[in-house]
Amino acid sequence: MLDARRKRLVYRANYRGFKEADLILGGFAKAHIETLSDEEITMFEDLLGAKDHDIYGWISGNLAVPAHYDTSLLTRIRQFDPSS
Repeated sequence: MLDARRKRLVYRANYRGFKEADLILGGFAKAHIETLSDEEITMFEDLLGAKDHDIYGWISGNLAVPAHYDTSLLTRIRQFDPSS
């Protein structure tokens, strides 16, 4: 069973207001939230604080990723396939 912090993150990841970000971030959260470490949870919370279009640009490779967000978690999200 998910704790409140993880439940909140799944919700935030799924209801961003930008469909493409919802699909990628929400899908990733649903698939991996239970296995993320505390450090990765903190990284994910931080990432969700960024603007949707920036996050999507970083994931798609259309925007340079600021050093603060260039984490192993973002690499995992980039590799995530929401259609699988």
